[in-house]
Amino acid sequence: MASRADRAVQPDDVRYMRMALALAKRGIGLVEPNPAVGCVIVRSGEILGRGWHKGFGKAHAEVDAIQDCRNRGNDPAGATMYVTLEPCCHYGKTGPCTEAIIDARIGRVVVATPDPSAQINGKGISILRQAGIAVDLGTCQQEARFLNGPFFKFVQTGRPWVIAKWAQSVDGMLAYTEPAKRYLTSPAARRHAHILRRRTQAIIVGINTILQDDPLLTPRPGKGRSPTRVVMDRELRTPLGARILAQIGTYPVLICTTASAMERKQQQAERLRGMGVELLAGPAGQEDLGFILQELASRGVQQVLVEGGAALLASVLDMGLADEIHVYIAPMLLGSAGKARISLERAGQIAIYKSRVRQIGPDAWLWGLTESGYGLCVDIPKAQT
Repeated sequence: MASRADRAVQPDDVRYMRMALALAKRGIGLVEPNPAVGCVIVRSGEILGRGWHKGFGKAHAEVDAIQDCRNRGNDPAGATMYVTLEPCCHYGKTGPCTEAIIDARIGRVVVATPDPSAQINGKGISILRQAGIAVDLGTCQQEARFLNGPFFKFVQTGRPWVIAKWAQSVDGMLAYTEPAKRYLTSPAARRHAHILRRRTQAIIVGINTILQDDPLLTPRPGKGRSPTRVVMDRELRTPLGARILAQIGTYPVLICTTASAMERKQQQAERLRGMGVELLAGPAGQEDLGFILQELASRGVQQVLVEGGAALLASVLDMGLADEIHVYIAPMLLGSAGKARISLERAGQIAIYKSRVRQIGPDAWLWGLTESGYGLCVDIPKAQT
């Protein structure tokens, strides 16, 4: 929210804030449930220090940047700090960033966007202003909110950010009819898709994907977070030898089924539990996407990746649950050699915003936000300053 303390955005403000945003991106997949934050400290056109939040429980970006200044032999007193999110003002796993900024005698703080968390939400900005520090708010605000869309959605709605991802042929087929032919897209596109898995805290697939593709659903190479692998399996058909049941100690498995299936297949249920699988019955015996998303949210999951198959993806899109989409398009027309289209039942189109297309190997990658995701990033609530 603008105030008398805010100044007009200057070209240098945008340049340095974009540097801070680039630093913040390094934390995606490492810092959740915290937001990814970057920080740059500048005086008279010279960058004195840089920082970013490197992991949950580690120093916040502002403290990291101040320490970087000192490691370089630079005094940050009187300098301008560019930070992608309002500095925190409470004690958690780390101390308040506002205290560190005041103690470092920073002269001006440029903040991209307020932190909507109840503990902050303008309080950090107010504390800095009361300490005599000039604070300007709003430089690259939409970019900062796009960067942390899952965090903002979770704080504002209590629901996780949902990414829908699939690969298809040019004519919309998601798979070959011939079982021996497994992948539509190139290794380069599949490696790119694994970046999404490292970003998310849970991966959801339908039982048909388990039965037909037998995927591991792990992020490869095996670095970064360990997402929970969720199977929507109302009849409890997940085979005991399925590859998804490997590495449960590192990558947990949650099967969303029904109470009636667990009662009818007690031996199967007990064997799965014995392997470390968690079984969860949907409400009133129904497999329910809304239910599993709310359940994941109650566990602190901010970001979910839905990978398929076609029926599950169609449900996610029909119900308006997706915030972000990633489509990998193989340069081929499968015709009768292909199967499994995403068939939507909803009336009207689903608009995609901020879309971009890039070539990855021989394949095309389409990315964009749905109306839900775009609206969360553009409809910016005002800080309570």
